[in-house]
Amino acid sequence: MEFTLPSESEAHEPPEARGLSRDGVRLLVGERATGRVSHHGFTDLPGLLRAGDVLVVNTSGTLPAAVPVVGEPLAVHFSTALPDGRWLVELRAAAGKATAPHAGGGPGHRYPLPGGATLTLDEEYSRGRLWYGRVDAAVPPLLQRYGAPIRYGYVPRPWPLPYYQTVFATVPGSAEMPSAARPFSDRLVTRLVSAGVGFAPILLHTGVASPEAHERPYPERFTVPATTARTVNQARAAGGRVIAVGTTAVRALESAASGAGTVAAAGGWTDLVITPERGVRVVDGLLTGLHEPRASHLDLLAAVSTPALLRRCYAEAIAAGYLWHEFGDVNLLL
Repeated sequence: MEFTLPSESEAHEPPEARGLSRDGVRLLVGERATGRVSHHGFTDLPGLLRAGDVLVVNTSGTLPAAVPVVGEPLAVHFSTALPDGRWLVELRAAAGKATAPHAGGGPGHRYPLPGGATLTLDEEYSRGRLWYGRVDAAVPPLLQRYGAPIRYGYVPRPWPLPYYQTVFATVPGSAEMPSAARPFSDRLVTRLVSAGVGFAPILLHTGVASPEAHERPYPERFTVPATTARTVNQARAAGGRVIAVGTTAVRALESAASGAGTVAAAGGWTDLVITPERGVRVVDGLLTGLHEPRASHLDLLAAVSTPALLRRCYAEAIAAGYLWHEFGDVNLLL
């Protein structure tokens, strides 16, 4: 989907820095059945859902996945831990207050990291961007000691890691925050449960964001527990709606679904790509952030709604001054 994102539509800081609570962001709702688009605050969510609905949430926690290269104006973004002990990594060059993609690097290139560790590039994973890399030290302790949250140019100053965690995060593993869940607060979760809305966890560790130019999603680790499969199947049988919180939850659930729309416990690696042509089998709604022009995630959003409804939602979001990115406003597609 092509559109122009005005610079004033970018969220440059967390809502807390703008004088708002975590759940004080705006909520745009698009309804597929009617084509209606409406404007709300995120704290209106309990009144927009129904008793018996289930929110599927990602329990992955955000890693401090950006590590500086010693002696060079470079950083390494650690994206995905691989079964063979290697990592998918992205090299970034200093660019003002943030970083930009680094076009250098090559097989066998070595980069000194803090604490005496060294990253060695093996081979390209995606042309000009991600590499298979090996580190001669344990990566999780390296990240915890020397890393920082991944940050792009629209966020001009660093923020501590807690600003990049959701209230559902229990298992560290995501290179970037599963940000659709960021607006949830403990208080709002309590209100939703009191209104009869259920919660079901999945786990999907996200890699670094795509460069937003129709690059397809790459494989990610996921788990759908048996209790979540049972909760989702029971809700659907009883007429409740299954609403995924974030594209990560959609990908995990749909990876565990049969052609008939029944979910079973599943886990491992998913390379599922969801498009309007493929459609969705389990998900009745999606709570998500606002995505950049040409982002591959927009195909997934259009599969849950329709391309026409999605275009209308985004036109209204821009006209009404909604904010994009991980610290911005959110969109509920039903």
